Amino acid sequence: MAPTAFLPGGWAPDVAFEIAPDGTLLDVRPGAPAGGGEVLDGPVVPGMPNLHSHAFQRAMAGSAERRAHDDDGFWTWRETMYALAERLDPDALFAIARDVYRTMLAAGYTAVTEFHYLHRDPAGAWYGDKAVMAKALVAAAKDAGIAICLLPALYAHADAGGAPLRAQQRRFASGVDDVLEIARALREDHARDPDVVVGACAHSLRAVTPDELRALIDGSPRDVPVHLHAAEQQREVEAVRAALGARPIAWLLAEHDVGPRWCLVHATHLDDAERDGLARSGAVAGLCPTTEANLGDGLFPLAPYLAAGGELGIGSDSNVSISPAEELRWLEYGQRLVTQRRAVAALEPGASAGETLYARAARGGARACGLSSGALTVGARADLVVLDDRRPPLAGAPPGELIDRYVFAAGRAAVRHVMVRGRWRVRDGCPTA
Repeated sequence: MAPTAFLPGGWAPDVAFEIAPDGTLLDVRPGAPAGGGEVLDGPVVPGMPNLHSHAFQRAMAGSAERRAHDDDGFWTWRETMYALAERLDPDALFAIARDVYRTMLAAGYTAVTEFHYLHRDPAGAWYGDKAVMAKALVAAAKDAGIAICLLPALYAHADAGGAPLRAQQRRFASGVDDVLEIARALREDHARDPDVVVGACAHSLRAVTPDELRALIDGSPRDVPVHLHAAEQQREVEAVRAALGARPIAWLLAEHDVGPRWCLVHATHLDDAERDGLARSGAVAGLCPTTEANLGDGLFPLAPYLAAGGELGIGSDSNVSISPAEELRWLEYGQRLVTQRRAVAALEPGASAGETLYARAARGGARACGLSSGALTVGARADLVVLDDRRPPLAGAPPGELIDRYVFAAGRAAVRHVMVRGRWRVRDGCPTA
């Protein structure tokens, strides 16, 4: 029983949770009498799914902060990333990812979507097992205890229009048949594992042709998540428009049945028609504010997108920072700087910016991960976080301020215990395994 829990209708007191043997919630009962079962020693919120991660990039966090050129940005940052990618083998990838996933759990993430394109060996040849790098990531997640949606990414070209890959991209090189083969192998290995989802993924419209993207989607199961980077950089938008005759998200909305199983990562540079079309589609905008700020990408048009009913989730992306609270805080703060007003995500008087963002990101992130989580409801996975209200800034807070204090003041220090599918993975801030 929890003293209070953040349910779909808001905060409720004395909430009893009954968890089935398969780790799903059999019952969620507010106002339950005391006695019986484990007492949860703090406020409970749904676990946060992380809808976009490149785990290996954690190994370069803070290593690309010296100015390279007058126009330093994403495109120069990539050179540091390429240099790192050339040095990693399956064992190194496993070790980095396991540490990253343990850090995610301690921060309050209960699932991760790993956007994986480091397929080949350092010389650009396939390993004997094409899926060996992907399997290292799944093994790391299993060892850490976090649920994973693994996305083997199709990466065939260096730029829109079918440009050949650069030498630094040789480890990423893959065709449609390659990524479908890797995905099939992973699905066969984890057919009965509720903590492993395998989706369909193209790196971006820069990295695939229209025919390749169509073949990838047609060759994948109809019920898996579909992800790709879209409209992260202005240069990307212009390259896609020159090659395909339309802006990236406008082209996707016109050419594909973009809907609730799709996640368009970043979606930073939208015109009004794209923004509203994306909101109507039901697809999830995968926002990664700390990475987008680190790379100088730009700011997503949050308020009008939310007003149009758009779905969103958050991701740690390059893993320069690993904290759901920090992603949500900077999502809101970026909007405040642009609009010069406060509580931008709170769309009506009296609404909480923190609660609005947390609830929407948990729901959208779960959809993007292909998991039945993101809310404390009957039938959902028992993925939950117990916050620490023993000390400031959460101590003494009324329930209606808990998430705001967590997101805007305490951050990851407020995460006390973390449960994934009914099993404690973090207790008092420490891994249980």
